[in-house]
Amino acid sequence: MTTTTIPDPIDVEDLFADPRFAVPGISPDGTRLAYAAPHRGRLNIFVRGVDQDHADAVPVTHDTRRGITQYHWTDDPRWLLYLQDTDGNEDWHLHRVDLDHPDEPAVDLTPMNPGSRVVGVEPLTGHPGSVLVWMNRRPLFIDAFRVDIATGDTTVHFELPDPGHTVLLDRHGRPAFRSRPVEDGTVEISALDAATGAPRPLLRVGGAEHPMGVHPQLVTPDGTGLLVGSFGDGDDLRLVRIDRETGAETVVAAVAGHDLDISEGMAPGVLPPVVYTHRRTGEVLAARFVADRPHIEVVDPEFAPIHAALSKLSDGVLGTLSSDEAGRRWIATYVHDREPGVTWLYDHTTGRARELFRGYPDLAPTTLAPMRPVAFPARDGLPLHAQLTLPVGVAPTNLPLVLLVHGGPWSHDSWGYRPDVQFLANRGYAVLQVNFRGSLGHGRRHVTAAIGEFARAMHDDLLDAVDWAVARGYADPDRVGIYGGSYGGYAALIGVTVTPDRFAAAVDYVGVSDLPHFLRTLPPFSRPFFVNNWYRYVGDPDIPEQEADMLARSPITMVDRIRTPLLVAQGANDVRVVRAQSDTIVASLRERGVPVEYLVADDEGHGFANPENRMRLNRAVERHFATHLGGRDSGTT
Repeated sequence: MTTTTIPDPIDVEDLFADPRFAVPGISPDGTRLAYAAPHRGRLNIFVRGVDQDHADAVPVTHDTRRGITQYHWTDDPRWLLYLQDTDGNEDWHLHRVDLDHPDEPAVDLTPMNPGSRVVGVEPLTGHPGSVLVWMNRRPLFIDAFRVDIATGDTTVHFELPDPGHTVLLDRHGRPAFRSRPVEDGTVEISALDAATGAPRPLLRVGGAEHPMGVHPQLVTPDGTGLLVGSFGDGDDLRLVRIDRETGAETVVAAVAGHDLDISEGMAPGVLPPVVYTHRRTGEVLAARFVADRPHIEVVDPEFAPIHAALSKLSDGVLGTLSSDEAGRRWIATYVHDREPGVTWLYDHTTGRARELFRGYPDLAPTTLAPMRPVAFPARDGLPLHAQLTLPVGVAPTNLPLVLLVHGGPWSHDSWGYRPDVQFLANRGYAVLQVNFRGSLGHGRRHVTAAIGEFARAMHDDLLDAVDWAVARGYADPDRVGIYGGSYGGYAALIGVTVTPDRFAAAVDYVGVSDLPHFLRTLPPFSRPFFVNNWYRYVGDPDIPEQEADMLARSPITMVDRIRTPLLVAQGANDVRVVRAQSDTIVASLRERGVPVEYLVADDEGHGFANPENRMRLNRAVERHFATHLGGRDSGTT
């Protein structure tokens, strides 16, 4: 009989430092590799030959304030583009670096007034040396501009007629489709006349089941169709093609009982894509679906052998993928719960593959905890899916439990590596992540069941998850903590106000405390897109009776109920959940003499990106939960 020993505490630095390597991408000609790696204390972009080692790589960006993870190869081998904001304020600018002179300062190609930002960058077929950039130089309108990479000259390419519209361009930059919300909450999709730009309505799709908008929306390479995520008449989100002439829908990819995984919208270029496309042709290769482990559904038969070969390189699931234009060399990362950031190079011509690097080479998979998908019903019978992670080497009974609540709320937790999960498990906690109603990825019924249920059934789902863990013997009911960021921070505050006796400790990380104030302080250009999310699910603060209901479900109006030990963390430059949301709740508690620890990072926005801030936060989390839940800290075994 063998026994598993309790692993030593993993250093905070090993879990929350920047990865050694991240976001790899191959050049269009397949000769060079770009990726992020630490340089001057931050993640910066390096470039090297595909057959070279990191020792031969050259840093081509030199930021010392904030890491860079979003970049773009261009059709000119001299230039590389990247996106950067200022201290987390999300005012993204597009910068150019000269690969022939990598030590020269980067050039800002999109100088704009504060509050304006780049929201998308695309290649533009037929216009060598240029890229298409979407940005809101008009504060309420996200328009398209053609930017000459070498000179920085910028010309208006397409102006939106209405801030609530989304216009889709074809590969040549010509307007092809328009989508817009209409009065009943559905989204009208129209074809745009090639000569006049006049809209011709084709069909209406969705509504409340698309709280983050219809996603994806991709014009087919030939311009004759639009690829979208659609539920149709069923409960599963599928990838369908809408014909530009007839409006007819054709299913491109579907998996019975599973949704298309649209998580990419939260972090494009960093999270795995919803649709994998051929770099040169733009044709769909495969689509990603939500499952116990993410599922890749191959669409293009010619991609099937490539995917089969890539699947043999890891027992994880394909994550990000890039290839040269010829489709010969492929750079693949993998989603895995205990082997984060593994990257491989595969040559389809020779069939040879080699591991390029690991993001966290100092983390031993055997010391990390497996993440296990579980499921159980809510009290009203709605099926709930969750991830359970148990500490290694510890009997899985009567453990202190941390309920870790995802943000959004329109996102979802899935199988894979999470440093915060591993940190908590390593410190002796069971970690439970539940996809409460409103989470995406589990069907139309599941997401729309959250309408009107903030601080109600959405909170009940979290309580039901804890009850399940207690009933199964995993969790000690007297040692349960709740922790979350953004919506998860709101959920933590609801946990200690609506049910003040349920949790022994709580952590609110950039969370909402006042729902009406939160909506009023979101960036103005985002407000036309609230119809099917905040207004439909929560309420409109400009309607008095709805504002009153929102206040009744805001932790700030129930702060007198809080007696649970609370840790609050906030980025000073957060434009989504502004600092006042945390300042107010902390001030209210301190006025009552209720102990509360408050961490503010002056150089952060909606979440802590800089490693020293992540370490500071997690050291505080470690102390907080060790004191109030009884887990171990780094000084104990």
